[in-house]
Formats: sequence, C-alpha cells, structure tokens
Amino acid sequence: MKYLKTLSLVALGLMAVACNKSDEKAGVAQSDKVQVKIAKVTSEDIPQTETYTATVESDVKNNIAPNTPYRIERIYVDVGDNVRKGQVLVQLDASNLRQMKLQLENQKIEFGRTEQLYQVGGASKTEYDNAKMQLDVFSTQYRQLMENTQLVSPISGVVTARNYDSGDMYSNGNPILTIEQTNPVKLKMNISESYYKLVSLGMPVDITLDAYEGEMFYGKVTIVYPTIDEATHTFPVEVTISNNEQKVRPGMYARATINFGSQNHVLVPDEALVKQIGAGDRYVYVHKGGKVSYNKVELGKHIGTKYEILSGVNPGDEVVIAGQSRLANGKEVEVVK
Repeated sequence: MKYLKTLSLVALGLMAVACNKSDEKAGVAQSDKVQVKIAKVTSEDIPQTETYTATVESDVKNNIAPNTPYRIERIYVDVGDNVRKGQVLVQLDASNLRQMKLQLENQKIEFGRTEQLYQVGGASKTEYDNAKMQLDVFSTQYRQLMENTQLVSPISGVVTARNYDSGDMYSNGNPILTIEQTNPVKLKMNISESYYKLVSLGMPVDITLDAYEGEMFYGKVTIVYPTIDEATHTFPVEVTISNNEQKVRPGMYARATINFGSQNHVLVPDEALVKQIGAGDRYVYVHKGGKVSYNKVELGKHIGTKYEILSGVNPGDEVVIAGQSRLANGKEVEVVK
C-alpha cells in the first residue's frame, strides 16, 4: 500500500507539471495576439473647398511713353493720383511740333496752288497727285508728332510709377509713367486638373487679404484657361474682384477659397493614422475577422479630430485607434474596449 501511495503521488506530480506546461503554452499563444482598440468609420458629404494664394494684380496696366526720344517739358501727375481716360499726363518738347506745323501749312498752300492750276489745265494729273500725296504725308507726320507731344491716359486708373521729372530727356527704357486700372482688380491662380470640369465662369470665390484681417471680399471666375500645364498638371484661372471702394490694391497678398461642391467620403479618427518611417505616406490598420490589414490611404482635409479619406478605407470598416505600435500586416489581434 505504501508503494501504491508513492506511485500515486508521483503521477499527480507529473500531471501537475504537464498542466503547468500546457498553461504556459496557452499563455504564450495568447500573448501573440496584440490587444487593440477599434472604431467603426462612417462616410459624410464633405464640402470640397480649396484655398489658393495669389498676389492682387491690376485689371489693366499701361506704360506711358513716346515712341522716340523727347525732352519732357512737364509731367502733370504724380504717383497715387487718380486719372481719367483721355486726360493729358505729359507735355513733351513742342519745338519739333511747331516746326512741323509750319511745314504742314506751307504744304497746304502749295497744294492749293497746284489744285487751282490743275482745274484750269495749268498742271498735269501727275503733278496734282504728287502734291496731294505730299500733303497727306505731312498731315500724317504732324498727327503722329502731336500724339507724341501730349501723352494722354488710355484708361481711368491710378498712377503707380513715375520714372522722370519735368525737364528730363526721355530715352528708350523705363516708361515716363505707369497707369493701372484698380477697379476691378484680379487674381491669377493655378488649379489642379482634377477640378477642371468643376470650374465655370461666374463661379463665386471668397477672398481674404493680409492687409484686412477678419474681412471677407468676394470675386468671381472670369477666365478659365483652356490648356493644362503638362509639367504641373494645373491650369490657370483668373478671378475678378469688384473694387468700388478702392480698398484692394495691386501687390496685396490674397487667399482665395473656391467651393467645388460636396463629395461623400470616409472620416477616420486622427489616432488611426500611421506614418510610414522614411516616407510621407499614411496608413491605417483595418480590422476584419480577428486580423488587421495595413492599408495605404489618401488624405483629404483635416476636420476637427478626424481626417477625410479619399481612398484606402470604406464606409463601415473597423480601424485600429490604439495598439498600432506592435502590429504588422496580417497580424491577429484581440479587440478590447
């Protein structure tokens, strides 16, 4: 009996050791499953707005200068002055004009004599035609000289540059004056080709300016260029801003926001995003059937504590929001709350 009791104790001991080893193996197996927290994602209609930076430009810009060198007798305006279309801005040396005027008057007299002789048969048709041609030449030269003696503004606008003073000799180079039309003004920006079919003439644009913090200005699309830049895959768009109060000035820094409508996209919590080391790509772990897949995602806008996902995750997917540091593609996980 004593012998049997001893055998029983040994058997019980062996069984205990076996059970302990079995429990240890089970513990090791359980530890292979990473504990994670998940969240189910949904989709929403999200406004597709984009903001572009641009510099305000005048709608029209004219450089005022004669077509040949002249001495400047007087400049009537200065930088900052408002001018109207047709206003005389610069008076150039008129001595050549006065000389040309005398020549023109003499030519008129000469033509009058030839015309009278021609009418009574005292001059030939060739002489008459030559006299008429000479008069036309002098008349044209006088008009051109007169146009270059008094320089007028071709537009209504503001003087933005003055490069000479009265008494200077104009030489080909910088214009005497620069006139810019500042009502309206415009912005020019490059938009991604993915939005090409969504941009239309008259589309409203919200505009903010660093010079007027907190104030909103409004413009509209007035030109959509018909070609796409093959290097940048963008196309230029011009936006016109009504500027009746003359608050918006050329050179100001602007931000223009365009609403391209709404699209239904998935939103995932910030915590779900994983950045790949050594690259700018973003990923999320999607949970399904006790395992996770490592999905590359294309980000849209950051909205509150979530990111808009353009691709890589579908509505209803469960994404990991905690425990990603120990995960890999295809890893089995244990979901905890």
